[in-house]
Amino acid sequence: MTATSTPTAAAAQPSSRVRRRRRRSLIVVGAVAALLAGYATWTNLRPLNLSASIEMEATPDQVWKVLTDLPSYAQWNPFIISSSGRVEKGATLRNVMRDADGETTFTPTVLEATPGREFRWVGKVSPGGVFTGEHRFVIEPIGSGRVRLTQSERFTGVLVPFFAGKLNDKTLPQFHAMNRALAQRVATTNP
Repeated sequence: MTATSTPTAAAAQPSSRVRRRRRRSLIVVGAVAALLAGYATWTNLRPLNLSASIEMEATPDQVWKVLTDLPSYAQWNPFIISSSGRVEKGATLRNVMRDADGETTFTPTVLEATPGREFRWVGKVSPGGVFTGEHRFVIEPIGSGRVRLTQSERFTGVLVPFFAGKLNDKTLPQFHAMNRALAQRVATTNP
């Protein structure tokens, strides 16, 4: 006669040691997820803002004409050396940016294009929340025949804290260079 054993209900259940291990693993995974979610929220609530302004003798329309003449960027713009697309809300641009590290191509979406007042776009590194830059040009009349152009960008995302120094040291000077070049272009095209 042969003896056979039948599994019992107790043997089919995981041991208390296995259950504790699973519980600890779930707690660790939950804690890591909570930390990552908290970090992502923090980086989006505390954006990095860069801003550069310049005043010039011009009308808002004269500045707008130069700013939105994208095919001419290669002739005068030291920062965004090439740009194409339509200057209208919802359109996608193709910009080539140059800074101290070289050239980068990005394809932002136009958020606002109000003639003589504001040109704004947003560019994202996928997936969402990793690195987002909302770039803005605001043209403000400040007196008879004078305007202030403010170029700014609001950076959010989990990678922004790692690039904050580079953005301040290498990108912000390019904002100033572009503003100066734009003012010069406006002066030479509208004597």
